[in-house]
Amino acid sequence: MTKRSLGRLALLVLSVSAAALGQTKLLRFPDLHGDKVVFVYAGDLWKASAEGGVAARLTAHPGLELFPKFSPDGRWIAFTGQYDGDEQVYVIPAEGGVPKQLTWYPARGPFPDRWGFDNQVEGWTPDGKGIVFRGQREFWGPKDGRLYTVSVDGGLPVALPMPVSGAGVVGPNGKDVLYSPLFRDFRTWKRYQGGWAQDLYIFYPETSETLQVTDNIRTDRDPMWMGDKIYFASDRTGKLNLFEFEPKSRKTKQITKFNDWDVRWPSDDGDHRIVYELDGELQILDVKTGKTRKLSITAPDDGLHMRPSRIAAAKFQEDAELSPKGERVLIGARGDIFTVPVEKGPTRNLTDTPDAHERWARWSPDGKKIAYVSDESGEDQIWTIDQDGRAPAEQLTSGLAEMLYAPEWSPDSKRIAFSSKSGKVYVLEVATKQLQEIADDTWGQVRSYVWSPRGGHLAFVLQVTERARALQIWSVADGQVRQVTGELFDVSSPAWDPEGKYIYYLSDRTYAPQISSVEWNYAGNRQTDIFALALRKDVPHPFPPESDEVKIEAAEPDKKDDEKKPEEKKDDKKADEGPVVIDFDGLAERVVRIPVEAENYVGLSAKKGHLIYLKTPPFYYGRGADMQPSVEIFSFEKRKGETLVDDAGTYALSRDGEKILIRQGGGWGVYDAKPGGKSSKKGVSMSGMMVDSVPKQEWETIFDEVWRRYRDFFYVENMHGYDWAALREQYKPLLQHVAHRMDLNYVIGEMIAELSVGHAYIAGGDYDLPARPRTALPGAEIELDAAAGRYRIVKILPGQNAEPMYRSPLTEVGVDAREGDYLLAIDGEELSAGDNPYRMLRYKNDRPVELTLNAQPTMDGSRKTTFRPITDESNLRYLAWITANRQRVDEASNGEVGYLHIPDMGADGIREFIKYFYPQMRKKGLVIDVRGNGGGNVSQMILERLQRKLLGTRFSRNNDHPTTYPETVFYGHMVCLISENSASDGDIFPARFQKAGLGPLIGKRSWGGVIGITNRGDLLDGGQVFVPEFATNDVDGSWIIEGYGVKPDIEVENDPASVIAGRDPQLERGIAEVLDRIRKNPMPLPERPAPPVKTQ
Repeated sequence: MTKRSLGRLALLVLSVSAAALGQTKLLRFPDLHGDKVVFVYAGDLWKASAEGGVAARLTAHPGLELFPKFSPDGRWIAFTGQYDGDEQVYVIPAEGGVPKQLTWYPARGPFPDRWGFDNQVEGWTPDGKGIVFRGQREFWGPKDGRLYTVSVDGGLPVALPMPVSGAGVVGPNGKDVLYSPLFRDFRTWKRYQGGWAQDLYIFYPETSETLQVTDNIRTDRDPMWMGDKIYFASDRTGKLNLFEFEPKSRKTKQITKFNDWDVRWPSDDGDHRIVYELDGELQILDVKTGKTRKLSITAPDDGLHMRPSRIAAAKFQEDAELSPKGERVLIGARGDIFTVPVEKGPTRNLTDTPDAHERWARWSPDGKKIAYVSDESGEDQIWTIDQDGRAPAEQLTSGLAEMLYAPEWSPDSKRIAFSSKSGKVYVLEVATKQLQEIADDTWGQVRSYVWSPRGGHLAFVLQVTERARALQIWSVADGQVRQVTGELFDVSSPAWDPEGKYIYYLSDRTYAPQISSVEWNYAGNRQTDIFALALRKDVPHPFPPESDEVKIEAAEPDKKDDEKKPEEKKDDKKADEGPVVIDFDGLAERVVRIPVEAENYVGLSAKKGHLIYLKTPPFYYGRGADMQPSVEIFSFEKRKGETLVDDAGTYALSRDGEKILIRQGGGWGVYDAKPGGKSSKKGVSMSGMMVDSVPKQEWETIFDEVWRRYRDFFYVENMHGYDWAALREQYKPLLQHVAHRMDLNYVIGEMIAELSVGHAYIAGGDYDLPARPRTALPGAEIELDAAAGRYRIVKILPGQNAEPMYRSPLTEVGVDAREGDYLLAIDGEELSAGDNPYRMLRYKNDRPVELTLNAQPTMDGSRKTTFRPITDESNLRYLAWITANRQRVDEASNGEVGYLHIPDMGADGIREFIKYFYPQMRKKGLVIDVRGNGGGNVSQMILERLQRKLLGTRFSRNNDHPTTYPETVFYGHMVCLISENSASDGDIFPARFQKAGLGPLIGKRSWGGVIGITNRGDLLDGGQVFVPEFATNDVDGSWIIEGYGVKPDIEVENDPASVIAGRDPQLERGIAEVLDRIRKNPMPLPERPAPPVKTQ
């Protein structure tokens, strides 16, 4: 660590110590009983007096402990913990002690922060015998869950009757349940008004009826029930505040009226008090008096998660390149810049700045300096440092206030080119620090720019139309930018010939499309060619005609006659050192195609006599994650290319062109950059890449970087009218109280949520959590037969065993397991009522598991069978649901109507569409179900197929069935089912389905989040931030969907009573609407016409 960093660390330690002596903030998920409060701080459980004071830690574990709830008698605390890596329900004595694990079914996840946690503890049953929690074990996606109770004595959880649940509590009578059917408690979207906004209901189990408690367009959450009154949090007035509801009078009144901060995670004591978070502190409200009081609590944490440490940086790599001659590798990782020897010598951390994020490091051609981008000043700027790191770094730019991209040195090491997020391209004079803007791409960022061999020109591409980029050349001599290719065909990846004769580039020019096997349609694939532009009219063709000729040996001339005069040699050297001469007149016409077969090429580089590039495999949505690019090398002499290295990632060529650095898996290899160089590999050891991690400094750096990314990339510059700088100042003081990486994401999430927009996400980071367990699952539902004291297989989830993702273990060939069988033993270990079968299945995922089964609850007459387990049953849950839906549609329509569900608009969604659309294309009607669709980007592909119009039919002599023109067109009636959590591209699809007039939308108003995102690179500790960047608008340019959702034409609620009875009202209405349209407007394909007679 540098002296600068050591000094800051000393100040930091003092500030942390000082903060620990006063009020501790970011006390989360509180609960109270009597004179005690319990809460989460730094990922652990703490208990303190309800009057405040010094708290005592109850748990200390690397995993998170969350959602503590006192038992009704105050003797126990239930919570969600990660003791074995995944989230399970535990109970611990209120005074502290050994936690007891109550649930064992493997938790779903880990999920991004916005989805929350599986097995989230909600509270206790009033009799204190059971714990209420929300689990996701029965569902196929993270959007839905259900409330369960689990006995404090153990055993399998029992589901509460409501089919789908968010947060909920059992009422004082021990029967009725106050709950929300929806769950979005961890979403970073304040003042949300879309279809997924929660309302609260009372469910009456005896009749399966519900009473709606709230009906507000915004969020009503955190249900509490004390006596004859109900309490909840709502942001209907702007910030989350507490409200009271009287079921008898049905009157609602606001209790708290905070304007600056939200009331977070309120929890009641079952009598007359509510504890909650506000500005990171705890407050207690007495509902009888309406008075609140703030608790001053100090949590004397040992700062374990804040402790500076020396950690390995290799897994946090961002980019890499070679030194000019390939002796060392330059790597950006964990926010620092390293040089790593290829063979011998020490690894050097050149920057060692835990309070800055450095990246995009580039070695100067003369080998002396490293240029890089750093935010140490508070904004991205260009810096340089000596290659050995001994002298202090020097900041070369100032005043820039946006994200910057890779600095590229000119060959003489005098200039640096770089670009910015706004599309500007700059050239920086290193000696004078003079900065010149040379280009501005109004379409977006410029990420590829290369200097000519002797630095007189800079080549890059600018977007010139929506579909095409054109090659540009900027000249140092006159400061002019000249466009040298046209605007019809896209150009990318320029590379200069080291001898200054040509400039090479990639362009898609081979239009021989791939034909689909699913339908008569095409896809562009393997269509990129490599081209050369001759820079001057006198430059020879790179591939002149070849001819075998007799070679005549010339007589050796007299050396004295052949020797050049010193001044002539000097002139030649000057010619080599001068700028590349370019004859721009007619340059675009002096184009030559490199003789390699068109492929999917990216990343073109040039060295003397060779071209190097990546060949990427065809992209298959949902398949081919293991299909990696190959590094290819083309020889001008041999006029052919060959594979240098298979299974590669990115690469970097040394300045002299002799060595090439290639990413392979998580590591790097250095090869000779020549044909046949594969055998020359030298692995790069990154074991010496260590950083001095100072979490407090890193967290502030991450906070500031997230704030800047939103400033730079948010889709509208006005930030929705909010004062973004003021919001930074409001939330940044909480950083001094962050004691765990999870809390940093929480603070950032609260800040970005203020923008009131969908897709504002923060996720991941260096949590350092324990590994999650792997559990062997049989693909079956298991229940306890209490009378027999044995477990039974009550349902075997059906599979489609021809598809690996839908493999159902107990239905495979050779497995003898039946519904109704008693499960007596697992791998020979007998199973009784006091055991949990999922505990016995842990860590057996990678081998066959033996079950002892019997139709009777006794070992006598039992049989043994072995199955190959799976580790996740969600795919089988999904398959069972859509199969039941399809059967229901088929039966109700007598086979006339088809059904398909699209789970997302990504790999799963397009797969399911292809799988089920084409086989049902000749149905008279089609129910398209996008309930729960998680979004993606393929909605337009699906809509294009659904919108096809019948233009004709076809018949042939030996086929009595008509076919259509186009060949794949659905000619019938359609409806679309939507739900509150049809989201993102799952919003766009039903909106455009509706606008295209394809049929009615049926169900509930959708999520309403259509501002798209992309990943602009990891944060320094591997965390991710997503900024809403791309709006979806209507044809008149107006804003649509965002913040409201898509309203169905026919609103239908899947009420709990109907679902409990085995019904699906939304699907039923969809079937009825399709059948009604078929009856009123039948659309049969025409019969075969009479044969034409042409004898007259």
